[in-house]
Amino acid sequence: MKATSAQVALAWVLGRGADIVPIPGTRSIPRLNENIAAASLSLFDAEMAALEAIFPAGVTAGSRYPDMSTVNG
Repeated sequence: MKATSAQVALAWVLGRGADIVPIPGTRSIPRLNENIAAASLSLFDAEMAALEAIFPAGVTAGSRYPDMSTVNG
């Protein structure tokens, strides 16, 4: 099956466990349909392992917003 990068990302998150839920955003019906189709995409164990090696748990950890107390106003 051909898949977009967004579909692979959603399938990867869906495959990480029942306690992890992706919350995709979309602004168009075609993208909504693309996101829905990701639910039927299954990644092989080797593909999951490759993605987890590239994006290990915690790699994106950190503050979401900058500390505004250090901004001079």
